[in-house]
Amino acid sequence: MFGQRQGIIIWLYSLKQAKMLRRFGNVHYVSRRLKYAVLYCNQEEMEGLLEKIQSYSFVKKVEPSYKPFLQLEFENSKPDKAKEYDYKMGI
Repeated sequence: MFGQRQGIIIWLYSLKQAKMLRRFGNVHYVSRRLKYAVLYCNQEEMEGLLEKIQSYSFVKKVEPSYKPFLQLEFENSKPDKAKEYDYKMGI
């Protein structure tokens, strides 16, 4: 049903129109204090949505999330010897 998903962070001037963003995708979170919304949409539709959302007057700035492009599996991470010793002790 869903392809690859990606988040969009939308900075707003006012939260009155935050409900209107639901037509573009899933609104995951809305911050009242910092006035931003996190929206998830399909990655294929990303470029068109960024331009369309930015064109609204209540939108201050639109930023794509880079999480799908980050490597989350780290290689060559060496554990600390002191921590390794503590784990063996049962502390």
